[in-house]
Amino acid sequence: MHKITLLGAGLIGMFYAMSLHGHRSRDRIQVVYSRTEERARKFASDWSIPRWTTNLEEAINDPETGVVVIGLPNNLHEEAVRLAVKAGKAVLCTKPLGRNAAEAKRMLEMVEEAGVFHGYLEDLVYTPKTLKAIRSVRNGAIGKVLWARSRETHPGPHSDWFWNKEISGGGAIIDMGCHCIEISRNFIGKDVRPVEVMCWADTQVHPIEAEDSAVGLVRYANGAIGQFEVSWTFRGGMDLRDEVSGSEGTIWLNHWLRTGFEMFTSVGEGGYVAEKAESETGWLFPVGDEPDALGYVDMFTDMLDALDEGRKPMEDFYDGYVVNAIMDAAYRSVESKRWEPVELEIWRGADEVDQKVTLQDYDEQHYLIKEEKMPDGRVKLILKEKAGGKVVQRVIEDENA
Repeated sequence: MHKITLLGAGLIGMFYAMSLHGHRSRDRIQVVYSRTEERARKFASDWSIPRWTTNLEEAINDPETGVVVIGLPNNLHEEAVRLAVKAGKAVLCTKPLGRNAAEAKRMLEMVEEAGVFHGYLEDLVYTPKTLKAIRSVRNGAIGKVLWARSRETHPGPHSDWFWNKEISGGGAIIDMGCHCIEISRNFIGKDVRPVEVMCWADTQVHPIEAEDSAVGLVRYANGAIGQFEVSWTFRGGMDLRDEVSGSEGTIWLNHWLRTGFEMFTSVGEGGYVAEKAESETGWLFPVGDEPDALGYVDMFTDMLDALDEGRKPMEDFYDGYVVNAIMDAAYRSVESKRWEPVELEIWRGADEVDQKVTLQDYDEQHYLIKEEKMPDGRVKLILKEKAGGKVVQRVIEDENA
């Protein structure tokens, strides 16, 4: 059993409490911190948490807890990590790790120099669908990953601090691009170096200084591309989708708007529908178990099992640092309007990656480019001559010939 200090009593804190108290169940939050007394007191009452406080240092140094879970605004992450490290406690931090790579690097160095357990709470790489898809990719089901696309869009964040660039560090990229980038890294391979980023971003709707929409491309050393699409301007709820294209197959994932639970109501659902849902009438897309569907359950299971077993979790502060470095390159690209290098002062993956295209023999004289069955039943082959490199086609009247 782990006794936990939870920092933050907002929406993310609620999802964390639902996951920690509802599934592994042997782990318990012993103290909750909030910046306001009213919220701290109510959250403690709602989740049967013995103690609450508005003093950050007091919450972290609680003598009964051994794990600190950070669910605070982005500008408070570094100080919370510093205090947790000083207290010698395991620390799990929500996404993004920092407002930029410099902050994230300092946090990574803190935990590693102190030798404390650290986990990066990137829930969307832990959704049941994503975990199974990652296993399929690693088993070779779709061949070499060529392109991974991840999309997260909705009408905008739920708290005021997200909209303040100074507090958050940015807009939709820092809020949701971190999810999409890490999802692509898991599919492409976290040991494959991200090389450069091209990104467009703009403030299309809201009267804010940060971007509310962005599209970016991340090129990796093995030639793969990770694409992220994020927006605070999407109407109709929350759209969470991933696609992975490989040399031997394709994966499509839809996590939120098309989950197999669809309902029409003319009078209203009569309560909460799903996170970021904009209506409770008409066609609705409820989610049966939100903490599970969003990855929180498997995330905390991995984190706390890893702590028990003395191993690294699937996501730790190093991953958070790499994601921050990629986002920094994205923001530079928005300004320069060109590809910008990913600057990684710490890199622990492969330095050299084989980018060679695998050539498939058709016969002694040709490589096979493509084989396709035509509407009239014939089979068309696109071939490349080994000797001269010429591309030719051949039609087989009977595919069994």
